[in-house]
Amino acid sequence: METGIIDLRSDTVTRPTAEMRAAMAAAEVGDDVYGEDPTVNLLEKRAAEIFGREAGLFVPTGTMGNQIAIRLLTEPGQEVICESRSHILDWEMATAAVFSGCLVRAVPTERGTLTWADIEPVIFKKGAFRAATGLIELENTANLTGGRCTSLAVMEEIWANAKDRGLPLHLDGARIFNAAAALGSDVKTLTRGFDTVMFCLSKGLCAPVGSMLVGSAELMDQARIYRKALGGGMRQVGVLGAAGLIALEKMPARLHEDHANARLLAEALSQIECVEIDVNSVETNIVIFRLDGEVSATELVNRLKTRGILASTLGPRMIRLVTHHDVDRDDCVKAAGALAEELAVSATAR
Repeated sequence: METGIIDLRSDTVTRPTAEMRAAMAAAEVGDDVYGEDPTVNLLEKRAAEIFGREAGLFVPTGTMGNQIAIRLLTEPGQEVICESRSHILDWEMATAAVFSGCLVRAVPTERGTLTWADIEPVIFKKGAFRAATGLIELENTANLTGGRCTSLAVMEEIWANAKDRGLPLHLDGARIFNAAAALGSDVKTLTRGFDTVMFCLSKGLCAPVGSMLVGSAELMDQARIYRKALGGGMRQVGVLGAAGLIALEKMPARLHEDHANARLLAEALSQIECVEIDVNSVETNIVIFRLDGEVSATELVNRLKTRGILASTLGPRMIRLVTHHDVDRDDCVKAAGALAEELAVSATAR
């Protein structure tokens, strides 16, 4: 990162590695709208293989990947079931309504991750009185609940029951490789019951741009059309695909380091009197904590910024920290120390 700056706002701030930059400069390219870019074609092939799917599609953003999937799997006038803090609800500009003509049925849960017991009561059949359920969407890991994972057992129950109901499933797997690392599994196993899966290359995997959508060959053929409709038809995109290949093949192996650093931050925060945090909820690379004292989240974030530490607010009293490739253990120790010092100053000033 920039000299002296410890950026914990998000894992989206990661910069491409030296190996990625070299690969981008040397990438073999062609026109992807014609299907002629060999590098991105290889990326799509490898993504499909790793996830055990027939085909993949490179998209510029995770939001586009999610919204293409919703369009593929629903009809206008249907509902999409998701958890109440899901990315497709809070951060995707109501595109499910605009592009697919669907209503999001948001289900609040205590843990922030859906189970079949949460889903079943809000499934509605086609009828004359209300919109029918068209799709079930899960997010693994769950961003706004602190990077929590949904276990394989929970997902297997959802897969089986959704299949019995004839309902398709989409996974927002922006950080599915983090979930795999935390659960000691692999992404193929963790996603096998979904019709479509989106995952990001540009978060913890360090690619500068891009996400992937994987599914059946038939669905990905149609997805390519919807990508074009959304303005995602790119030309010599192999310069991005080259970085994406390295992100996909090499970067998942180091994600456990980010998880350990997040745990370090959480444990340090748990020792501060005016901080409320559940250390056991920090399962991957996201740390969310609540301030119990008089200092507001905005005030604390502004103070940290003057010390070269960047963090995000999630409301008047909530702060999020995200660990990633570009902050090491020493950076996290420094950040924890700065947090303790600033909160100690606030406590003394009361």
